Amino acid sequence: MDSIVIRGGHRLKGEVRISGAKNAALPILASSLLAHGTSTFKNVPLLNDVATMRRLLIGMGATVEPDGGISRTLRINTDGVDKVEASYELVKTMRASVLVLGPLLTRHGRAVVSLPGGCAIGERPIDQHLKGLEAMGAKIILEHGNVVARAKRLHGASIVCDIPTVTGTENLMMAASLARGRTTLENAAREPEVEELGRVLNKMGAHIEGAGTSMITIEGVEELQPIEHAIMPDRIEAGTFLVAAALTRGDVLVRDVVPEHMEAIVAKLRSAGAEVTPEGDGLRVRGRAEIQPVDITTQPFPGFPTDMQAQFMVLATRARGQSVITETIFENRYMHVQELRRMGADIVVDGRTSVIRGVPKLSGAKVMATDLRASASLILAGLVAEGETEVLRVYHLDRGYEKIERKLRALGADVRRMKGRG
Repeated sequence: MDSIVIRGGHRLKGEVRISGAKNAALPILASSLLAHGTSTFKNVPLLNDVATMRRLLIGMGATVEPDGGISRTLRINTDGVDKVEASYELVKTMRASVLVLGPLLTRHGRAVVSLPGGCAIGERPIDQHLKGLEAMGAKIILEHGNVVARAKRLHGASIVCDIPTVTGTENLMMAASLARGRTTLENAAREPEVEELGRVLNKMGAHIEGAGTSMITIEGVEELQPIEHAIMPDRIEAGTFLVAAALTRGDVLVRDVVPEHMEAIVAKLRSAGAEVTPEGDGLRVRGRAEIQPVDITTQPFPGFPTDMQAQFMVLATRARGQSVITETIFENRYMHVQELRRMGADIVVDGRTSVIRGVPKLSGAKVMATDLRASASLILAGLVAEGETEVLRVYHLDRGYEKIERKLRALGADVRRMKGRG
């Protein structure tokens, strides 16, 4: 396993271009299962999770070109799909594998998907997925650790989600697109990635209204067509680089950004004292000499994203004063706290609330990444720590950030990947 080594103290300057969004790419790639023929997807991020989705589709009989190597364009032909199973070996490495459940069931009448179980940051059950599919007429049983779903043809239904769930909303949208009649999803997730999937499905010939709002209406159609589509930019990668610039008192233009996706993040950066201004196709952030404390409560979109909580916690460690962060989405998303403490951070956690008191300095240390966003937070801490920081187990990082060490190095950071040391 690799590690990433950072020597802190360098002010970031320059431009960085944001890659395609992981959380948009995965459901969009899964949606190719809904149509016969070849769909072409561009601006696909070079990430381990995308590689896992590619292997999953190939294992079902799809042809994916290129089926290896490096390419940001994938051509997926689903005419040969003859297997309807997502195995445990793949689902255990990427929970988003469950996104094939809706497309397989609605197009092929059957799907077998391994139960994903829990993960490092907390339990993320798929009960809302199953509840919605059953309302649409699916017969579902759980056996040998798998969800086995069957339906001759799904029918429209009125579905009220108990909680907003992004992958649940996406799975049900895809399933309903080929169902007979009208489906309504109430209390649907409003994230930009859900809106993007709705846009893609409509390009394929679906009739979907309200994607990106809490009420989505889907009129089922007889068939969908393959399309060509470019994946939207990754708002969490963009937010991570915005924080990096503010943290190092840098001056960075973050390119390929959708500003309306970033409003909650930008508002908190400005509260922390950073200057953030639109510029061309991006946002420029200039860090100030003194960082102000910020209070944050994570919420579903359009609130502050849980995926940016760890990065802002690092920013708060360098603020003049006390910040309070409350995590409402996942029950175990403070595992980076212990590692930040090893670097000298003053953080006290009480349940889902953490109190961060700014310290004069952080010190480089060998630290362990526990999940994707924790990995990013430890790299950010290393950028401003005295001495050398080595982040171990960065395979988490490679699930969601495309060559982050190269992008940071281009901005002036002293960061390098060490092969086989994590």
